[in-house]
Amino acid sequence: MKLGNAMITQDIADASGKTYDFVIIGGGTAGLTLAARLSEDLSLTVAVLEAGNNTIDDALTAIPARYGGTSSTNFLAWSLPPAVDIDAFERLGNPGWNWDEFFRYSKKIEKFQATVEQPSSSEDRGITSGAVCITLPPHAHPLDAILQATFVNRGVKALDDPYKGDVNGTWVASSTIDPKTWTRSSAATAYLVPAQDRPNLTVFTQAFVSRIIFADGHCIEGLTATGVEFVRCGSKHILNARREVILSAGTIINPQILELSGIGRRDVLSRISVEVKLELPGVGENLQEHNVAIVTYELDPAANHQAFDLLQHPEDVNGSAQIKTSIAGGLRTRLSSYTYIPLVEVKTPDADDLLAKIEKEIGEYKNTSGIVPGLQEQLDIQLDILRSNASPDFEFAAIRTQGATTLRTALTLTHDISKKTPHPPDLELLVQGVKYIRSVAETEPLKSALVGGDLKPGPQGMSNEAIREYVKNTHITAGHALGTCSMLPRDRQGVVDPHLKVYGTKNLRVVDLSIIPLQIAAHTQAAAYVIGEKGVYHLSVCNWRKED
Repeated sequence: MKLGNAMITQDIADASGKTYDFVIIGGGTAGLTLAARLSEDLSLTVAVLEAGNNTIDDALTAIPARYGGTSSTNFLAWSLPPAVDIDAFERLGNPGWNWDEFFRYSKKIEKFQATVEQPSSSEDRGITSGAVCITLPPHAHPLDAILQATFVNRGVKALDDPYKGDVNGTWVASSTIDPKTWTRSSAATAYLVPAQDRPNLTVFTQAFVSRIIFADGHCIEGLTATGVEFVRCGSKHILNARREVILSAGTIINPQILELSGIGRRDVLSRISVEVKLELPGVGENLQEHNVAIVTYELDPAANHQAFDLLQHPEDVNGSAQIKTSIAGGLRTRLSSYTYIPLVEVKTPDADDLLAKIEKEIGEYKNTSGIVPGLQEQLDIQLDILRSNASPDFEFAAIRTQGATTLRTALTLTHDISKKTPHPPDLELLVQGVKYIRSVAETEPLKSALVGGDLKPGPQGMSNEAIREYVKNTHITAGHALGTCSMLPRDRQGVVDPHLKVYGTKNLRVVDLSIIPLQIAAHTQAAAYVIGEKGVYHLSVCNWRKED
């Protein structure tokens, strides 16, 4: 899939000092979505500064092999959050950021394509004209079918359509794969490649942004961004911005760039000897992630389940290219079976007592002297979620590894209370989740597919205290970090307003997952696309272009 011109380039010799209408920092999911849509107007020039390399033709990202973060290396899961999670954004002071709007934009992105092997059709979903190819797995892996049947036997409902605001239940997710080629559909292939012949769009790779440049003095509308300084091969360069600078560098890098540019907490900027241009205490705060605990089992070796880790090494790429085109290839898609349940349905012996304990602890925490502004409102919403079944508190998914002999059941906490530091209720919730997985493993038909009890935590990890230690020592995060440039009122630790503009600036926006103020019960890929598309709308509000 070679690009037809030099739109993706490492050559900045002729570009250094050049002026573009929009300079976008970061060529990830939201950034490329925004760049491609803005450049549809050929009267506008758009530059993207991307720290990484061009990986469009890399087999390791094209096929469903490795996984991590971003739409080029993730689990391919296309999942939308529960309606109540998105409505919480509006509840926190962001008009227009609600489920109805989110769902409308998700339909604009999605290009659902059925396959010969599965009975669903594009018309069933009613979504055929978007940019990102979406399809259902062509077949159910036997182990996925076993897991879903087991959860149903545990009283979990089988959900036919998890894309209308209710995700509670056990269901099969669509994947971001083009079923015509069985290659990954990412922001690069869905948005950037179709724009490859536009003379007004350029993507610079290996460009490490060091700071945003502002005009001297303050205008009545705030700081004015005039360009971006970046480093390549040890040399500094500048791209000038005529209209706007847009940060899409991700949850970790966005606050770093803002702070290096003089925007952030005064105490932080003082420690790194950066002059304060704009004091904005919310920068880098409100970090949230999905915490994951793993419970491991041995599978019956006679079943010969295919394992995902077959495709985790570069030497396997050629073989995986053959697997993905094979009709019998169970590795053409990644994880497809998910189960979401709220705490009220876990029904472990301690679950009811835990809810009361968490309510008491959070109530006391809310009344702590000096609590961060705005945190009380967030905690109120999280307590509402814990008390109800409108949004799940746990996600369960299974990964087959180590030559198909091991089942790793991933338990993900979907609404972590912890921010930058661990909070005790999250640990207790994970403990209950581990105990729930064990009860599922004792339920047919999964029980007959396993050999004995869990290997990890194992028999030594039966007590609550032992499970706590196991979770503390082994838990991981899901690569779903968000919140460090939160879309909240400024006096509530907000960094951007509902139009995604950084408070106190005239023409600097943040457009990616870092603006989400409260964690969502979903894999975050779809949300990143929605934010990119909605960012285009908020630019159109300024009458620079019209939305389709």
